Amino acid sequence: MAGINYNEVAKHNTPTSCWVIIHNIVYDVSDFLPSHPGGANIILRFAGCDATAEFDPIHPPGTLERTLFPSQILGPVDTSTIPITTQPSSTTTTTTNTSEQVVLPPLSSQLSLYDFEASAQSVLSPKAWAYYTSASDDEYTKVHNGSIFRSILLRPRIFRDVEHVDLSTTLLGIPSRFPVFISPAAMARLAHPSGECGIAEAAGKKGVIQCVSNNASLRPEQISSARISPTQPLWFQLYVQTDRSKSEAMLARISHPDSGYKAVVLTVDAPTSGKREADERVANIAYASSATSGNGLNPANTLTQGQGLAKALFAGTSSSLVWEDLAWLREHTHLPIVLKGIQTHEDAALACSPRSLALGVKGIILSNHGGRAADTAPPPMLTLLEIRRYAPDVLEKLEVYIDGGIRRGTDVVKAIALGAKAVGIGRPVLYGLSGYGPTGVERVLEILEEEIATNVRLLGVNSVNEIGRRHVNISMLTSLVYTDLREWWTSSAMKAKL
Repeated sequence: MAGINYNEVAKHNTPTSCWVIIHNIVYDVSDFLPSHPGGANIILRFAGCDATAEFDPIHPPGTLERTLFPSQILGPVDTSTIPITTQPSSTTTTTTNTSEQVVLPPLSSQLSLYDFEASAQSVLSPKAWAYYTSASDDEYTKVHNGSIFRSILLRPRIFRDVEHVDLSTTLLGIPSRFPVFISPAAMARLAHPSGECGIAEAAGKKGVIQCVSNNASLRPEQISSARISPTQPLWFQLYVQTDRSKSEAMLARISHPDSGYKAVVLTVDAPTSGKREADERVANIAYASSATSGNGLNPANTLTQGQGLAKALFAGTSSSLVWEDLAWLREHTHLPIVLKGIQTHEDAALACSPRSLALGVKGIILSNHGGRAADTAPPPMLTLLEIRRYAPDVLEKLEVYIDGGIRRGTDVVKAIALGAKAVGIGRPVLYGLSGYGPTGVERVLEILEEEIATNVRLLGVNSVNEIGRRHVNISMLTSLVYTDLREWWTSSAMKAKL
């Protein structure tokens, strides 16, 4: 059987009759257009064409088969009828064949996490680079997340026997080789075909925990199957959907005893998507090009309807979560709960209230979504200092993690010194994956582990558990830490009297 002639597929390039080819199978997605979470335009851009290159990196295998009716899966295309130069260019996939186009530096010559950021830029497509690197508005918070560490000075001690050091710790009772976990980062297949499976492999080999994104490019079960052993632990990050039944179904899957997932990380800092201009600009360029080619788009609406990948992924996420919803979450999973996105001491205190503790909250991640939510929100390290000042009991009742701006081993030991149990890294892992695959992620983790070990020794201690407040000088940051209004008024009144 020859299959469907490509010329017939090409006729169906309008909103009322939209066919696409993915992996040489023809699908009729006309009725699906209005409900596509990313909007109809991105599909219409490939109407009547092969959409595999755009579809593959951002959709788990089997997505269409689970979404469409059997009658909408039309069958194979006759590949002999496909013209060589008919595909619209993809802004999502990595450069055609990375190994053919870009010569990456040997892994041994990658000496810092910044080196991987530079190599990733040479490999990633404009769309992927914009999605991974973009942050909200003026990107002040993204920059501040990292720069804040330079205002914290280490206080090394001398004449200590540091021949042997122990970096191991536990996160929610789970052993970790060093105090770093892999933060949830969406769409890893934009960086490498192995995607989140490659990250899982690297995390297992390096003995750290991977937190899988709700918007991963592979299914949770696929990622779990890529673990190097059945005992390798995973966490799962949850965005609660407007249609709660979808989140409930996901919770049932990751809460299964054989799933490999050991905690639910509920993201609470993104009731809406931030304005990520770099991401949206790439989208608008793509839409402008497609309007020119006439693939079923209305040129008058091109720029107003263009949206970045971030907003497309956010579609369907609930904006109505409140503290009472922790009870709903507890109904649908037995796993420990970690709240990701705490940015004030008040919310940290609520997270360790008797009610929250009773519902299974075991930890919090101080995070501002990598600078991708509210720009000018505080970097996590300032939030940590705020908690130390106004709600120090949080550090006794919950495990507190830092996520955002970590690029050096010095950053890790500074966070530990101020009370964090561990830190998360997201973008550096994606940069390591870009082009190199799992071995690149291993190298990223190896560099960080070596830098942590070096600084543990230079501080004059033998274990990360010995690092404390005495090992850092935070004098340069005291004026940046939030001041309670009552304190502020008292201080202002005293100055006025003087």
